[in-house]
Amino acid sequence: MANRLASATSPYLLQHAQNPVDWWEWGPEAFAEARRRGVPVLLSVGYAACHWCHVMAHESFEDDATAAYMNEHFVSIKVDREERPDVDAVYMQATVATTGHGGWPMTCVLDHEGRPFFAGTYFPDQPRHGQPSFRQLLAAITEAWQERRGDVDSTAANIAAHLASSDALAGAAPIDRALLDAAVDKLAREFDPVNAGFGGAPKFPPSMLLEFLLRMSPEVSRLAGARTSITGALDMAAATLETMARGGIHDQLGGGFARYSVDARWVVPHFEKMLYDNALLLGAYTSWWAVADEPLARRVAVETGDFLLRELGTAEGGFASALDADSEGAEGTYYVWTPAQLVEVLGEDDGRWAADLLAVTDAGTFEHGTSVLQLRADPDDPERWARVRAALAEARASRVRPARDDKVVAAWNGLAVAALARAGGLLGAERFTDAAVRAGELLWDLHVVGGPEGSRLAGARTSTSGGGVRLRRVSRDGVVGAHAGVLEDYGCVADGFVALAEATGDGIWVERAGLLLDVALEQFAAPDGGFHDTAADAEVLITRPRDPSDNASPSGQSATTAALVRYAALTGSGRHRDAAETALASVRLLAERAPRFAGWSLAAAAAALDGPKEVVVVTEPGDPVGAELAARARRSLGSVVLVVPPGRSGIPLLEGRGLVDGRAAAYVCRNLVCERPVTDPEELRP
Repeated sequence: MANRLASATSPYLLQHAQNPVDWWEWGPEAFAEARRRGVPVLLSVGYAACHWCHVMAHESFEDDATAAYMNEHFVSIKVDREERPDVDAVYMQATVATTGHGGWPMTCVLDHEGRPFFAGTYFPDQPRHGQPSFRQLLAAITEAWQERRGDVDSTAANIAAHLASSDALAGAAPIDRALLDAAVDKLAREFDPVNAGFGGAPKFPPSMLLEFLLRMSPEVSRLAGARTSITGALDMAAATLETMARGGIHDQLGGGFARYSVDARWVVPHFEKMLYDNALLLGAYTSWWAVADEPLARRVAVETGDFLLRELGTAEGGFASALDADSEGAEGTYYVWTPAQLVEVLGEDDGRWAADLLAVTDAGTFEHGTSVLQLRADPDDPERWARVRAALAEARASRVRPARDDKVVAAWNGLAVAALARAGGLLGAERFTDAAVRAGELLWDLHVVGGPEGSRLAGARTSTSGGGVRLRRVSRDGVVGAHAGVLEDYGCVADGFVALAEATGDGIWVERAGLLLDVALEQFAAPDGGFHDTAADAEVLITRPRDPSDNASPSGQSATTAALVRYAALTGSGRHRDAAETALASVRLLAERAPRFAGWSLAAAAAALDGPKEVVVVTEPGDPVGAELAARARRSLGSVVLVVPPGRSGIPLLEGRGLVDGRAAAYVCRNLVCERPVTDPEELRP
């Protein structure tokens, strides 16, 4: 029999709709029920592609006895962390503060005001490795609630006070070139010189750091006119990008990247594939190719973009959130191989050749003698590899595929739009640009609501106040959800719209980006120049979440700052440029102390310090000289580049730009100062 979650739109909540647990969705009704019954609230947070969320569900939430105990002694709430990142952020902060670590599934127990007095992550169904079983935990919490209520109230009050006091950020001086150089030096000390990447196991793709390091490479700095003594930035970025591309974290058959590697060598992934990871890595590999002209970078960028279109594209034109780690009830079974399986598909000779090439061994690198495919070196016979790869991909397609979380998250789609739009121009892949436009239109038509007289906007700006527009967080099957967008949604989608303006030369995307950024400035701004993660009129939680540090994806603040920098370059808006600079100043302390968690802000600062450079290429379609000018301009990281036909208008940066004596021309400006137009590609030094 289905529970209340049967009417949810979240795929994660729907996974629990048949549980015997009497789940509630997050909302005042659940807390009112807890007050009426005099029981605490059990909050369980996860997401659809989470392997250990599945494990805990099978062990505990599908168990009749455990569910009966939960139903008697708690009001249980299930939250999709991707749908409600605000709720997740508040209680993850509590979990980390009380246990020293976080992750999903997250389990918190709350009083009637929403204050947590217990927090943890996964709990097994039986005592294991010194950890109590979930049933033992529930019994202990029930005993404390009923017999030691004073201790419970005191603990809840202390945790709530800690959360309220830890969100204050001190303002600081602007981020300057010396700080950027020092950040690279600090990153070099944390770099893994053997396996690449930063830190030990588990290892996550440091996508945002890689963008910063690529912008700090000597060649980019020279082109930008900056002076820097840093020489290792490009080496660190290139080593990490190559090692990831050749390791098991990269799907050698289908393209795309898994969420992280469980080991330090990038061999065995946690197999779920997230939209945000692949969007960010598409951007990073595209940037690597722009800087270094590395064939591996171009190949992986193209494969990653095609993975997004093929595996995550939705019928409505957006991109699904994730592919699950599991299939057939176990993690990784879709992706791993044995030597015998390779021989079965390819025959004896090709099978043994492929096993050697792809590091598939009899002992295995994963579980039960299976191996994750790696490609540690380019094959000596590319044609043979292409044939083998196609055969293996075809054979794998007959396996049970991992499930797909098909909800469309605004922020992550904004990241995908930006990456595809920029890769489309730089790689000459029109299909990427077309897909970015379709996804951008979906975000505007479906996720942006409000405007003059409460209607959806056609695109024109009506005021500096955002015209009353608001952004919704998620949609599914072409139906937008009710959850309000958070700061990362506004920042990422606005940046995606700016990228579409660059890719298409269409001013409507500038207008749309401006509307979203105006809402961000008015509803999310903090007194110190930074930003809160939720709007001023959003649902009130026990604390207003605010975290400027990047995690697996850019923080709301860093995403919004990056969008402000690029938007100001396109429009010449001093207000938006000032907002970007004050936001960057507010994270100076974070950038100094922990640059690993400030990569996107550092990349935005690197662009802002150099202008950013603004390049307009005016060319007739099909003009080879104009195409060469455009290609050179687009390879300058951090620059804002428009490639348009003569007579195009609608974007302030285009004013007064035209052909020069009938020839294609590139106009390069920085800090409102423009150089003479260039008609010879050899003279273009953006």
